[in-house]
Amino acid sequence: MKNLMCIAAVVVFFIQTAFLPASHCRVILPTDVNFIVETCRKTPNPTVCLSSLKSDPRSAHSDIYGLAVIMIDVVKAKSTATQSKIKEVLKQHRGDKSLKDCAYSYRAVVEDDIPVAYEAIKLSRSMFALESMNDVVIEANSCTRAVSYFPHLPHLNKVVADVASVAAAIIDAFP
Repeated sequence: MKNLMCIAAVVVFFIQTAFLPASHCRVILPTDVNFIVETCRKTPNPTVCLSSLKSDPRSAHSDIYGLAVIMIDVVKAKSTATQSKIKEVLKQHRGDKSLKDCAYSYRAVVEDDIPVAYEAIKLSRSMFALESMNDVVIEANSCTRAVSYFPHLPHLNKVVADVASVAAAIIDAFP
């Protein structure tokens, strides 16, 4: 009797699994990719947008708010890396005022602008998130001009400005 019940349970399990409605399964559909492509097309740098979002598996399941958070994550990573490089160069050039100003700017970006952007999205205050990302663009562009004589720093600052401008454009597209 026990064997018969076990066999019946297994058969029922397989029948339910075989007929599980497709609507209960999450599959990456072309519409997911199309949504990302359409969103990125509206940004100032679609190539940076697409490569950033497609490299994060969360994007396949994200709405526009989720895509903005992913881009802010990218801004945070790029800003933190640039901040570290600036600190490294500053150790060798302690008296350089422009470099000190950039280090201060990146501290504000990492400690203030990025956390404000996350919180603003969480609280549905998109204008604050937009202002924060626009501030990151301004700070990065300012540093690009100020420390252009140091190898690699202008490129790193441009990368930060590019990803922050993409994040700002996505935030600006919120309904």
